[in-house]
Amino acid sequence: MDGITYGGPASLYAWHAKDLPTRPGRATEHMSSAMFVHGHQPAEPEIRVPRLCAGSNLRPRHRTDCGDMPFLIKRDGTWLFRGSPIGRKELVCLFSSVLIRDDAGDYVLETPVERGRIQVEDTPWVAVEMDWKACGSGRNQCLSFRTNVDQVVTCGPDHPLRIAHNALTCEPVPYIHIRDGQGAHVLEARISRPVYYELVAIAVPGCVDGQKKLGVWSCGIFFPLGDLPACEGA
Repeated sequence: MDGITYGGPASLYAWHAKDLPTRPGRATEHMSSAMFVHGHQPAEPEIRVPRLCAGSNLRPRHRTDCGDMPFLIKRDGTWLFRGSPIGRKELVCLFSSVLIRDDAGDYVLETPVERGRIQVEDTPWVAVEMDWKACGSGRNQCLSFRTNVDQVVTCGPDHPLRIAHNALTCEPVPYIHIRDGQGAHVLEARISRPVYYELVAIAVPGCVDGQKKLGVWSCGIFFPLGDLPACEGA
């Protein structure tokens, strides 16, 4: 695969800066990350390992802080570099794999050697598909969600589902926990509208803290989607 080298589970993942979008007339910067997963650098001498920021050595004694980086993740999950979309899904998946949230709640691309802050409009990912695992129905059903970078999580105690509300329209906005960040901050995926409609279609009445709710069951846990309307005359 041109531009990305997958050296196996115990090797270096590297990609070339030429795969990032650049503006006409601007030289391509060495602005990607070297990700050491467990092992060693592949023996191929032609592999070039770009860095997150200029001036950092490949294996510094301390992790280099690159400051603010020219990345933006749009609300629809599109990754931009200097305002231009990153078209290769492999690169987006690779960057996503080293994305964390720090104690301040900032989104950070972090490798063993470098780190840099990026901007995120809402969440880094969008849940684009829901599936039922063959583990029962009703309270025993398991709802799995796939994100736009092909992460798959099962809604449950480790990956709870929550509903927020748009500050302007008050419309419900559903999120699914993908992985923990630092401190109280987590990384989530916003559930797309079509998938949310699927959730509503399988929702059942339930009770949370003495209040009647409409929600879904997954892995034995009831996740409320909204309040049940009160019956007339009640």
